[in-house]
Amino acid sequence: MSTRSFTRREQYSGYLRRIDAPYYLMVWSLFFLSAIGIVMVLSASSIVSLQQSGTTYSIFIRQLLFFGVSILALVIIANWRVAVWDWVIKYSLLISGVMLCLPLVPGIGLNVHGNTNWIHLGGFTMQPSEFAKLGLILWSAAQLRKYDQSVVDRSSIRQIAFLLPGTLIVVFLILMGHDLGATVVVLGIIAALLFVSGLPVRHFLVLGSVAIVGLAGMVALAPYRIHRLAAVINPFAPDIYKLAGWQPAHSVMGLASGGLFGVGLGASRQKWGNLSEAHTDFIFSVIGEELGLLGTLLVLIFYAALLYGIYRTAIHAKDLLSRYACAGIATWFLIQIFINIGSNIGVLPVVGVTLPFISYGGSSLMANFLAIGYVLNVARRDPELRRVMNNRKKLLFRK
Repeated sequence: MSTRSFTRREQYSGYLRRIDAPYYLMVWSLFFLSAIGIVMVLSASSIVSLQQSGTTYSIFIRQLLFFGVSILALVIIANWRVAVWDWVIKYSLLISGVMLCLPLVPGIGLNVHGNTNWIHLGGFTMQPSEFAKLGLILWSAAQLRKYDQSVVDRSSIRQIAFLLPGTLIVVFLILMGHDLGATVVVLGIIAALLFVSGLPVRHFLVLGSVAIVGLAGMVALAPYRIHRLAAVINPFAPDIYKLAGWQPAHSVMGLASGGLFGVGLGASRQKWGNLSEAHTDFIFSVIGEELGLLGTLLVLIFYAALLYGIYRTAIHAKDLLSRYACAGIATWFLIQIFINIGSNIGVLPVVGVTLPFISYGGSSLMANFLAIGYVLNVARRDPELRRVMNNRKKLLFRK
């Protein structure tokens, strides 16, 4: 190994150890993921948009609107005082519960692909479960802080009991809308928070068994979910292909045809009617087809940088609530990335989970930006980080 390459490696590792590295990794990875998302939504939605409205830009314009609102919300909440966050966290479970009840109200609730977890207001549709994920994370973080600070006679049962009521409420209301994907994500987030808070690993065997039995029961009660599970084994099987196998089969074909460098931006063939939901659940497949293996790897690198920044922020957080909340947010993103990409490459069943910051959808995009706004708010509270950032600003102004 040459001295120059060793020095360069030292420089990179030294940057990652800097106090401001997580903050800037989050900001820049968020910027690039959002840029990729906007471009790919334009490409992936052009055919559907043309069919629906007669123009290739209608879905893209809506996404730009969602993005603008999300950026504004991020800037505002990233600068909120702790007192404001304390108030939001105090009522986060109540707000989440009310929002999840809205799809059950006649005239407001909207059925989309068999899921009644959407609402329609003022010409816009919204998915309350996306915001409920963040609300549950904040509430759970507050509960775990209360457990750590107030409970003297600790036990695993009591630790689980602190999160059980809110989790059951949110899961029950989500299941009322038949949204299995959001249910899996919520259960994964709660499991991760319990793990971070120190719940012994042996208890996850019991909790995991209960969750698997419950999910298996839901799959058994819905024939289309059984077909989706069978599609994982062989989406090209004659009795599966034109049912649940259609989407994963054409998703894999799109990824395979992309090769190393892709067929070119905008040149996807699968989005011409073969791959439904190309701009939402299967946008990663379009990325792979148009930008190739290198494009998908670039997306994964940006996700890795974002998650690294959030987890580092959680580790260095000065209070328990912020630590738990940031860890929960990072796990939320990680689970959705894993499920979405897993369904795109055909190793997991399709459950309708979006790809954070990239897939089309106002609810998911805004909820994701609100979550990042909270993490950036936590990072900016660090006195040492503020000192480093202020010093950098002074140097820039002097130049």
